[in-house]
Amino acid sequence: MITALLWLALTLLLYSASKRIYQAKPRVYLSPLLVTPIVLVALLMWAHIPYEAYNSGGKWLSDMLQPATIAFAVPLYKYYNVLKKHAAVILVSVLSGSVIAIISSGLLAEWLRLDHQLVSSLIPRSITAPIAMSVSQAIGGIPNVTAIFAVLTGLLGSIIGPYVLKWFRIDNEVARGVLLGTGAHGTGTSKAFELSSLTGTISSISMILAALFTLGVAPMLIAVLFYG
Repeated sequence: MITALLWLALTLLLYSASKRIYQAKPRVYLSPLLVTPIVLVALLMWAHIPYEAYNSGGKWLSDMLQPATIAFAVPLYKYYNVLKKHAAVILVSVLSGSVIAIISSGLLAEWLRLDHQLVSSLIPRSITAPIAMSVSQAIGGIPNVTAIFAVLTGLLGSIIGPYVLKWFRIDNEVARGVLLGTGAHGTGTSKAFELSSLTGTISSISMILAALFTLGVAPMLIAVLFYG
Protein backbone atom coordinates (compact mmCIF):
# COMPACT_ATOMS: atom_id res chain seq x y z
CA MET A 1 0.00 0.00 0.00
CA ILE A 2 2.82 2.40 0.92
CA THR A 3 4.69 1.58 -2.31
CA ALA A 4 1.54 2.24 -4.35
CA LEU A 5 1.08 5.63 -2.68
CA LEU A 6 4.71 6.53 -3.35
CA TRP A 7 4.39 5.79 -7.07
CA LEU A 8 1.15 7.74 -7.24
CA ALA A 9 2.77 10.71 -5.47
CA LEU A 10 5.84 10.55 -7.72
CA THR A 11 3.68 10.57 -10.87
CA LEU A 12 1.72 13.59 -9.63
CA LEU A 13 4.90 15.44 -8.64
CA LEU A 14 6.53 14.80 -12.03
CA TYR A 15 3.42 15.98 -13.86
CA SER A 16 3.11 19.08 -11.68
CA ALA A 17 6.78 19.98 -12.16
CA SER A 18 6.68 19.45 -15.94
CA LYS A 19 3.46 21.48 -16.17
CA ARG A 20 5.12 24.42 -14.42
CA ILE A 21 8.03 24.23 -16.84
CA TYR A 22 5.62 24.06 -19.79
CA GLN A 23 3.70 27.09 -18.54
CA ALA A 24 6.95 29.05 -18.29
CA LYS A 25 8.20 27.83 -21.69
CA PRO A 26 5.27 26.53 -23.79
CA ARG A 27 7.23 24.36 -26.21
CA VAL A 28 5.74 21.20 -27.72
CA TYR A 29 8.64 19.04 -26.58
CA LEU A 30 8.14 20.26 -22.98
CA SER A 31 4.50 19.16 -22.82
CA PRO A 32 3.83 17.39 -19.49
CA LEU A 33 1.96 14.69 -21.41
CA LEU A 34 5.22 13.91 -23.21
CA VAL A 35 7.79 14.62 -20.48
CA THR A 36 6.09 12.78 -17.61
CA PRO A 37 5.84 9.31 -19.25
CA ILE A 38 9.36 9.57 -20.68
CA VAL A 39 10.85 10.39 -17.27
CA LEU A 40 8.80 7.66 -15.58
CA VAL A 41 9.82 5.00 -18.11
CA ALA A 42 13.47 6.04 -17.83
CA LEU A 43 13.27 5.89 -14.04
CA LEU A 44 11.62 2.46 -14.02
CA MET A 45 14.18 1.06 -16.45
CA TRP A 46 17.11 2.55 -14.54
CA ALA A 47 15.87 1.18 -11.20
CA HIS A 48 14.80 -2.17 -12.75
CA ILE A 49 11.30 -1.77 -11.34
CA PRO A 50 8.61 -3.89 -13.03
CA TYR A 51 5.58 -2.18 -14.51
CA GLU A 52 3.28 -4.14 -12.19
CA ALA A 53 4.95 -2.55 -9.16
CA TYR A 54 4.50 0.94 -10.56
CA ASN A 55 0.95 0.27 -11.69
CA SER A 56 -0.10 -0.67 -8.15
CA GLY A 57 -0.36 3.08 -7.62
CA GLY A 58 -0.48 4.37 -11.19
CA LYS A 59 -3.68 2.45 -11.93
CA TRP A 60 -5.59 4.80 -9.63
CA LEU A 61 -4.97 7.59 -12.11
CA SER A 62 -6.15 5.37 -14.97
CA ASP A 63 -9.31 4.52 -13.03
CA MET A 64 -10.09 8.25 -12.83
CA LEU A 65 -10.27 8.57 -16.63
CA GLN A 66 -13.85 7.40 -16.87
CA PRO A 67 -15.39 9.66 -14.19
CA ALA A 68 -13.22 12.55 -15.49
CA THR A 69 -14.89 12.14 -18.88
CA ILE A 70 -18.24 12.96 -17.25
CA ALA A 71 -16.87 16.41 -16.36
CA PHE A 72 -17.05 17.30 -20.06
CA ALA A 73 -20.81 17.67 -19.55
CA VAL A 74 -20.22 21.15 -18.07
CA PRO A 75 -18.79 22.84 -21.21
CA LEU A 76 -21.22 20.85 -23.35
CA TYR A 77 -24.10 22.46 -21.48
CA LYS A 78 -22.45 25.88 -21.72
CA TYR A 79 -22.13 25.73 -25.51
CA TYR A 80 -25.29 23.76 -26.23
CA ASN A 81 -26.58 26.26 -28.83
CA VAL A 82 -23.32 26.17 -30.78
CA LEU A 83 -23.27 22.37 -30.72
CA LYS A 84 -26.87 22.26 -31.91
CA LYS A 85 -26.12 24.65 -34.77
CA HIS A 86 -23.17 22.61 -36.03
CA ALA A 87 -24.44 19.14 -35.05
CA ALA A 88 -24.68 17.77 -38.61
CA VAL A 89 -21.19 18.94 -39.58
CA ILE A 90 -19.68 17.53 -36.38
CA LEU A 91 -21.44 14.17 -36.77
CA VAL A 92 -20.43 13.69 -40.41
CA SER A 93 -16.85 14.84 -39.79
CA VAL A 94 -16.31 12.62 -36.76
CA LEU A 95 -17.89 9.58 -38.44
CA SER A 96 -15.69 10.07 -41.51
CA GLY A 97 -12.59 10.50 -39.37
CA SER A 98 -13.41 7.42 -37.30
CA VAL A 99 -13.90 5.21 -40.37
CA ILE A 100 -10.66 6.49 -41.92
CA ALA A 101 -8.81 5.85 -38.64
CA ILE A 102 -10.08 2.26 -38.47
CA ILE A 103 -9.25 1.48 -42.10
CA SER A 104 -5.84 3.18 -42.07
CA SER A 105 -4.87 1.43 -38.82
CA GLY A 106 -5.87 -1.93 -40.23
CA LEU A 107 -3.99 -1.35 -43.49
CA LEU A 108 -0.90 -0.19 -41.58
CA ALA A 109 -1.00 -3.30 -39.40
CA GLU A 110 -1.35 -5.56 -42.43
CA TRP A 111 1.45 -3.72 -44.24
CA LEU A 112 3.66 -4.42 -41.22
CA ARG A 113 2.52 -8.06 -41.44
CA LEU A 114 1.28 -8.15 -37.87
CA ASP A 115 -0.77 -11.14 -36.77
CA HIS A 116 -4.55 -10.84 -36.36
CA GLN A 117 -4.35 -10.23 -32.62
CA LEU A 118 -2.01 -7.27 -33.06
CA VAL A 119 -4.10 -5.96 -35.96
CA SER A 120 -7.12 -5.95 -33.65
CA SER A 121 -5.03 -4.27 -30.98
CA LEU A 122 -3.93 -1.45 -33.29
CA ILE A 123 -7.26 -0.66 -34.94
CA PRO A 124 -8.97 1.16 -31.99
CA ARG A 125 -5.90 3.33 -31.28
CA SER A 126 -7.62 6.59 -32.28
CA ILE A 127 -10.14 6.67 -29.44
CA THR A 128 -9.78 7.31 -25.73
CA ALA A 129 -7.91 4.52 -23.94
CA PRO A 130 -10.67 3.09 -21.65
CA ILE A 131 -13.08 2.56 -24.57
CA ALA A 132 -10.27 1.53 -26.95
CA MET A 133 -9.39 -1.30 -24.56
CA SER A 134 -13.02 -2.47 -24.52
CA VAL A 135 -13.19 -2.41 -28.33
CA SER A 136 -9.89 -4.27 -28.53
CA GLN A 137 -11.13 -7.01 -26.24
CA ALA A 138 -14.38 -7.31 -28.21
CA ILE A 139 -12.58 -7.82 -31.54
CA GLY A 140 -9.90 -10.17 -30.23
CA GLY A 141 -7.08 -7.74 -29.51
CA ILE A 142 -4.83 -7.27 -26.48
CA PRO A 143 -6.24 -4.41 -24.35
CA ASN A 144 -2.91 -3.47 -22.72
CA VAL A 145 -1.22 -3.21 -26.12
CA THR A 146 -4.13 -1.13 -27.40
CA ALA A 147 -3.73 1.25 -24.45
CA ILE A 148 -0.10 1.87 -25.47
CA PHE A 149 -1.10 2.55 -29.08
CA ALA A 150 -3.87 4.90 -27.89
CA VAL A 151 -1.53 6.87 -25.65
CA LEU A 152 1.07 7.19 -28.42
CA THR A 153 -1.61 8.30 -30.88
CA GLY A 154 -2.84 10.94 -28.45
CA LEU A 155 0.66 12.25 -27.79
CA LEU A 156 1.59 12.41 -31.47
CA GLY A 157 -1.74 13.99 -32.34
CA SER A 158 -1.37 16.68 -29.70
CA ILE A 159 2.13 17.46 -30.98
CA ILE A 160 1.40 17.38 -34.72
CA GLY A 161 -2.16 18.77 -34.54
CA PRO A 162 -1.23 22.42 -33.82
CA TYR A 163 1.19 22.39 -36.76
CA VAL A 164 -1.54 21.01 -39.04
CA LEU A 165 -3.85 23.81 -37.91
CA LYS A 166 -1.13 26.35 -38.64
CA TRP A 167 -0.01 24.95 -41.99
CA PHE A 168 -3.57 24.68 -43.37
CA ARG A 169 -4.62 27.94 -41.69
CA ILE A 170 -7.54 26.36 -39.88
CA ASP A 171 -8.85 29.06 -37.56
CA ASN A 172 -12.48 27.94 -37.22
CA GLU A 173 -13.03 26.76 -33.64
CA VAL A 174 -15.43 23.97 -34.65
CA ALA A 175 -12.98 22.60 -37.25
CA ARG A 176 -10.10 22.80 -34.77
CA GLY A 177 -12.06 20.97 -32.12
CA VAL A 178 -13.17 18.18 -34.46
CA LEU A 179 -9.62 17.66 -35.72
CA LEU A 180 -8.03 17.44 -32.27
CA GLY A 181 -10.83 15.45 -30.62
CA THR A 182 -11.20 12.90 -33.40
CA GLY A 183 -7.50 12.54 -34.13
CA ALA A 184 -5.97 12.70 -30.66
CA HIS A 185 -8.88 11.99 -28.24
CA GLY A 186 -8.22 13.02 -24.60
CA THR A 187 -4.73 14.39 -25.14
CA GLY A 188 -5.90 16.37 -28.14
CA THR A 189 -8.81 17.71 -26.12
CA SER A 190 -6.41 18.93 -23.46
CA LYS A 191 -4.51 20.80 -26.18
CA ALA A 192 -7.79 22.11 -27.63
CA PHE A 193 -8.76 23.71 -24.31
CA GLU A 194 -5.45 25.60 -24.46
CA LEU A 195 -6.66 27.21 -27.70
CA SER A 196 -10.11 28.20 -26.40
CA SER A 197 -12.97 26.94 -24.28
CA LEU A 198 -15.21 26.42 -27.32
CA THR A 199 -12.50 24.53 -29.23
CA GLY A 200 -12.04 22.28 -26.21
CA THR A 201 -15.77 21.68 -25.94
CA ILE A 202 -16.06 20.71 -29.62
CA SER A 203 -13.02 18.47 -29.18
CA SER A 204 -14.54 16.73 -26.15
CA ILE A 205 -17.81 15.95 -27.94
CA SER A 206 -15.84 14.79 -31.00
CA MET A 207 -13.76 12.49 -28.80
CA ILE A 208 -16.89 10.97 -27.25
CA LEU A 209 -18.63 10.55 -30.61
CA ALA A 210 -15.53 8.96 -32.14
CA ALA A 211 -15.44 6.46 -29.27
CA LEU A 212 -19.13 5.62 -29.70
CA PHE A 213 -18.84 5.29 -33.48
CA THR A 214 -15.78 3.07 -33.20
CA LEU A 215 -17.42 0.94 -30.52
CA GLY A 216 -20.42 0.35 -32.80
CA VAL A 217 -18.80 0.27 -36.22
CA ALA A 218 -15.33 -1.23 -35.70
CA PRO A 219 -16.33 -4.89 -35.13
CA MET A 220 -18.48 -4.99 -38.29
CA LEU A 221 -16.06 -2.99 -40.43
CA ILE A 222 -13.09 -5.11 -39.38
CA ALA A 223 -14.96 -8.36 -40.03
CA VAL A 224 -15.85 -7.25 -43.56
CA LEU A 225 -12.58 -5.58 -44.61
CA PHE A 226 -9.88 -7.56 -42.86
CA TYR A 227 -11.26 -10.91 -41.72
CA GLY A 228 -13.85 -11.46 -44.41
